[in-house]
Amino acid sequence: MKFGKAPTSFDQQVDRLMDRGMVIPDRNTVIRYLSHLNYYRLTAYWLPFEADHETHRFFPETRFSDVLDLYIFDRELRLLILDAIERVEVSVRTGFSYHSSQRHGSHPHLKPELFFDKGKYRENLAKLKDEVNRSQRSGEKFVRHFREKYDEPLPPIWAAVELMSFGQLSKWYGNLKSRTDRKAIAEPYGLDEKCLRSFLHHLSVIRNLCAHHSRLWNRELTVIFRLPGRPAELASGLNPNPEGKRRLYNTLVMLVYLMDIVSPGHHWDHRLASLFDRHGIDFDRMGFPKVSSEYSIRLSTYGRTC
Repeated sequence: MKFGKAPTSFDQQVDRLMDRGMVIPDRNTVIRYLSHLNYYRLTAYWLPFEADHETHRFFPETRFSDVLDLYIFDRELRLLILDAIERVEVSVRTGFSYHSSQRHGSHPHLKPELFFDKGKYRENLAKLKDEVNRSQRSGEKFVRHFREKYDEPLPPIWAAVELMSFGQLSKWYGNLKSRTDRKAIAEPYGLDEKCLRSFLHHLSVIRNLCAHHSRLWNRELTVIFRLPGRPAELASGLNPNPEGKRRLYNTLVMLVYLMDIVSPGHHWDHRLASLFDRHGIDFDRMGFPKVSSEYSIRLSTYGRTC
């Protein structure tokens, strides 16, 4: 079937929203937002306000400001999640480079025998080389210094790891052949190495969603992670329900748990709870369990000033 929808002006877009029952007190303000936020992008945020997804009629008294508030919440949520992911990522980079170099020397990434899938190893190595070359072209001083002074084709792992994307770091860790190596890196987090490997892959997908400004708050996630069975307090705080496992709640619980380890004394959970409180978010759409736990309470109750 050939696509037949014609483009619409901002004025026409406002007319369409009003025809569907949205309350718009100030037309010019809405046009200004549409001129910067994209009608199609906002569609995902007014879907929860539709009474009928076939006709796209809105519930009575649905206001454009309600949609905008949800959009702003999702944006702030992504930024907050990126803050936690950054700290987890830096910690895992450190653990990966430290433990692999302590056991295998300065250049474990140049030893294919340490990795069980040789095809993936070659792919990861090629991407790392590309990143090193790109960094040299962009004037990264430590890369230029290394290549001027040393014979090895790549910097040592403690430098090379700083050039890996989170997705690449996750792949390097997941491809380590030695379970002893994987366990040593996972041990500081109190997690089974299979759970850490699974969660790093999941978290790299979440990071990409955040970095590309994609809707996150009620997204049905396609890459779910293996739920840890220990520590007990963590396991009891996760939502094992099949539907819940595809929502963001479990990701948030894992981030709070890891933040407790990598950044003791953080207020990230309180900042998150404050964000929920300010925007009156529907926890069901994010996969919060029906039964309260320490983590669901930490995430949903704003207990102090942050």
